[in-house]
Amino acid sequence: MPDDDSTSTDLGTAEVAALLESAQFEIKRVLVGQDRMIERMLVGLLARGHLLLEGVPGVAKTLAVRTLAEVIGGTFHRLQFTPDLMPSDIVGTRMWRPSTESFDIELGPVFANLVLADEINRAPAKVQSALLEAMAERQVSVGGRTYPLPAPFLVLATQNPIESEGVYALPEAQRDRFLMKIDVAYPGADDELAILQRMSVAPPRSRELLTIDQVLGLQTAADQVFVHHAVAQYAVALVMATREPARYGVEPISAHVEFGVSPRATLGLVASARALALVRGRDFVLPHDVADLAADVISHRLVLTFDALADGVNPKQVVDYILSVVPAPQVSSHLTPEQLRGGAA
Repeated sequence: MPDDDSTSTDLGTAEVAALLESAQFEIKRVLVGQDRMIERMLVGLLARGHLLLEGVPGVAKTLAVRTLAEVIGGTFHRLQFTPDLMPSDIVGTRMWRPSTESFDIELGPVFANLVLADEINRAPAKVQSALLEAMAERQVSVGGRTYPLPAPFLVLATQNPIESEGVYALPEAQRDRFLMKIDVAYPGADDELAILQRMSVAPPRSRELLTIDQVLGLQTAADQVFVHHAVAQYAVALVMATREPARYGVEPISAHVEFGVSPRATLGLVASARALALVRGRDFVLPHDVADLAADVISHRLVLTFDALADGVNPKQVVDYILSVVPAPQVSSHLTPEQLRGGAA
């Protein structure tokens, strides 16, 4: 347990960075070879954004979410999505109590700080709609009453890219609610050996390093990270290029993109860039932060044309092309936020 409950708002940038670095190291004591996923999960937590993890079985998606919950001292529930799942199985239901001759509300497992929605695309539309309310409003309705979810609240959903039978495609509205889609790859040979040596006998367990109050303070600190006006314009340009390709010099993608991304992508791109800057020890955002996250934030929101799907076009290829054409502003990392101050987002 942490020694005190001081929040990050009482700390400077260096102290906040040290706190986040220690949390990353603690997670990496358990997870091997998934540094990018760990960083993105911390970004999602600080930016208050839900995450969609896509990877084959056995690449430590569930272990990563459970370990993150243990490190931040939060509650964790795992929901195994199946075709016969009902909305009441996740949000709760009314229960008749014969002893009192009245109905009580039994709240479901979605009431946790971190909720792992395992194989989310196996659930039918009604269940996904119930989860959508929880993700969008951070509350659920049971028996005509509304119940707020705990703070922080983060849904980390998983998808298996090699499964095609018995799955339901996520609707665009639900994909748009995920801040980022993270592709979880196989570990390399060295990492595979480290996994064997570390996990085959007496696997390590993570320790609680943060409190929920400290996590809320870190989220507030992320909100205060400075965004220069030029960097904000760059984020807007990347999003607008998906809607008006000709105007932004990326006309070749017109044949691949049927619908561009929503303003929620712009908000998510800037919020996640703020969080990434904080994780990397800065209190201001660089254009590189925006570019580094663009594919994760934008690609899953794109609606591709039928021809693009038939040709096997990957949405991340579209985003990479946009990044290669749309110019990034020149902002020096050696200047302080006060020197950079020319407008903020």
